[in-house]
Amino acid sequence: MIDLIEIAVCDDEKAIRERIAGLVEKQGADCRTELFATGDELLAVKRHYDMIFLDIQMKGRNGIETARAIRKYDEQAVIVFVTAVREYVFEAFDVGAFHYLLKPIGEEKFAEVFAAAKRGIEKRPRGREETPPLFLKGRKRGITLKQKDILYIESRSNKVVIHTVRDEIEAWRSMQKMEGELGSSFYRCHRGYLVNMAHIAEYSGDMIEMDNGERIYLAKEKYQEFVKAYMRYLRNGGAAYE
Repeated sequence: MIDLIEIAVCDDEKAIRERIAGLVEKQGADCRTELFATGDELLAVKRHYDMIFLDIQMKGRNGIETARAIRKYDEQAVIVFVTAVREYVFEAFDVGAFHYLLKPIGEEKFAEVFAAAKRGIEKRPRGREETPPLFLKGRKRGITLKQKDILYIESRSNKVVIHTVRDEIEAWRSMQKMEGELGSSFYRCHRGYLVNMAHIAEYSGDMIEMDNGERIYLAKEKYQEFVKAYMRYLRNGGAAYE
């Protein structure tokens, strides 16, 4: 059980902010709720919240843009979008949203979404278990790599290039074998690339940007599958899933 749920509510309408805060209080959970009128206000504190209720249509930076910025420093937050327009729903899921609520917010629907989000938070691993290291055997030496240090793997001719947080390592190994050896936090986003989802900063329909600024290809036919895998990864608290 989680002791205290840290919640942020961000909406440019004061009545909506207070409405959500009131509904949170009715759920009977031990929560601390902070209210923000703009996305910039929320981003300025740069705190890690367990749950964020985020309006999409706001003055200045909108909710989608705010969520993208949040994901650069917080992969675990459960984001619930609040919107009056259904057309933004698919964009919301692109940034790993847990759910969305349509305005006006119904008390019964809110309770349902809050309970599901709370269960997701409670299932998150408190201390992440280390994934098995990757051992690469060369002609003259062996190298052991921690999976968390790998940014992505690139196929190059008959070998692979492993891009890590520090350097690049070449190995005579197939992408298929690498994919089988690495944990489920890695995703084959293109025939030539295997990406570590722990280091994703943002993505578009055909490109993934890593947290070091490098960009790699995302095959267009893989986009929908990738979004589902990345959302599942985020919902699992940024840890490998079964």
